[in-house]
Amino acid sequence: MTSSPTPPRRSTGPTPGCCTPGRTQQAPQPALLAVPAPRKERPRHEDVALPGGTFAMGDACDEGYPADGEGPVHLVDVAPFSIDATPVTTTAFAAFAQATGYLTDAERAGSSAVFDLFALARPHDILGRSSAAPWWLEVRGANWRHPYGPLGDADALGEHPVTHISHYDALAYCRWAGRALPTEAQWEYAARGGLAGRRYSWGDDLMPGGEFRCRIWHGDFPTRPTGADGWFATSPVRTYPANGFGLYDVAGNVWE
Repeated sequence: MTSSPTPPRRSTGPTPGCCTPGRTQQAPQPALLAVPAPRKERPRHEDVALPGGTFAMGDACDEGYPADGEGPVHLVDVAPFSIDATPVTTTAFAAFAQATGYLTDAERAGSSAVFDLFALARPHDILGRSSAAPWWLEVRGANWRHPYGPLGDADALGEHPVTHISHYDALAYCRWAGRALPTEAQWEYAARGGLAGRRYSWGDDLMPGGEFRCRIWHGDFPTRPTGADGWFATSPVRTYPANGFGLYDVAGNVWE
């Protein structure tokens, strides 16, 4: 999240493919008036102030998806802004939900997508499988409180990034916290950490010197994760080194 009042330039749901499935049904979106009002005292966020400037936005390695607008590379001016050092954690989102009674889209819909190998649910709670990405299941009772399904909970995931959050849920949290979602340009500028034309926020090698730099799949996707970096699903924020701007988890973890 940023301290900029500018709303996101675009917002889209999950894109069918290797990472996330497309949702077949959406819960009715909350009316703007139903979004919680800003709290008088902001929750604590570790802000990182960024100087802004002109940067080369887009995929310089020709590995992206043109349909996602990842090219061609072009210069973009970004005004100074500040942004959270980490993704919003489950603990932070829980404070919001407790203070406001807010129900997320997944909670109101009654189900959400869970990666097949991580699902914690009884057979009758498995409602279907994505045709575009069959390693994703639609699971009854899956939401941010139960990220892997109704047989698990988020008690041990307090410092992990919160999941099962829609764009509308994120906007509601931001309004309560007195924050805003970054624009696409702000996000890419921040995530690059001051590097230009690099594949990752730390350089061009995924594992420089054999060092793990982000939480990603290790092993044969999507059936045999090795957990070589010590994690099978998400990892706590700050597990891996920050980028050049001092931001964590700008790659990997929750499909960054």
